[in-house]
Amino acid sequence: MEEVEMKQITDIEWSMMDKKKFFPLSMISTFSIRCFLYPFTVIKTRIQIQKQKTVYNGTYDAFRKTFRTEGLSGLYKGFWVNTIQIASGLFYVTTYESVRHVLAVDMGVKNGAVKSLVGGGMASVVGQTIIVPFDIISQHMMILGQLRSARGMTHQVAHLVNPLNINCQSKTKFDIFLSISREIYRLDGFRGFYRGYCASLGAYVPNGALWWSFYQFFSDELGSLAPIWVPELVVRCFAAPLSGVTSSLLTNPLDIVRARFQVHRYNSYFGTFFVLWQEERFGIFTKGLSARLVQSITFSFCGILGYETIKRLCVYEEYKHHIRW
Repeated sequence: MEEVEMKQITDIEWSMMDKKKFFPLSMISTFSIRCFLYPFTVIKTRIQIQKQKTVYNGTYDAFRKTFRTEGLSGLYKGFWVNTIQIASGLFYVTTYESVRHVLAVDMGVKNGAVKSLVGGGMASVVGQTIIVPFDIISQHMMILGQLRSARGMTHQVAHLVNPLNINCQSKTKFDIFLSISREIYRLDGFRGFYRGYCASLGAYVPNGALWWSFYQFFSDELGSLAPIWVPELVVRCFAAPLSGVTSSLLTNPLDIVRARFQVHRYNSYFGTFFVLWQEERFGIFTKGLSARLVQSITFSFCGILGYETIKRLCVYEEYKHHIRW
């Protein structure tokens, strides 16, 4: 009886994996995916930060103008600062899997979607606590590149793309990084690096919780509908983009408020939402959404393909022949 159950393992738990293999492989996978998808993060951020359509008319227009005026490097503004997320990603995954383990073993929670909801939310809290300072700096670096196309740009628009009034002339990327860091510290002290921390939690905790719970839900539903010969990895790779689309549609306004609050330095979270509502009305539900959806769908697919493959490669020998691929 036990042998039959072992053959049906589809959810690989934290206790089943060799962490010495999992952590380095996970870092390599995360870095590779971020290299490929980072331009979508830049474009999404620039569209979210702009007021209505003062610089870009949409995702394609943003890609075209950025590449034309700044070249390929313009699509990777702030990349090296943002790569600290690789380290935070390890804490994120560890928290997610550990919380799931505690809920299942110590608290007797059986529902996979509930475990994923709580685990995803807690993992987002840990991840954001680490990444927010670097996220703020990288967002400023992302939008600074628009100054190259500042010809014909009004003073008001120029201020939106350079709210800290950073002089970028003849400066290296590292010099710009230091200038942004110094200016943030001068204006707000150390707490300036955690500006919008609660806004980040308000955006990423619901998104993380929803993403993982929907991922578990879609995996279970698609798994029950798919023929037995369909590999579990294929089921998971279909479930992940569906989860990405669903969570992005539900949390897009929260992500816009977070980005505006951190970069444009509004006095309050609700004040930021009010200003956005005055400018965009119901456009806050779709602003930057196409770039975010492309990013989310691609990241969800590639991320889960890498994550689930690595988990299967890193299981202890005793489980290897019982894991459903």
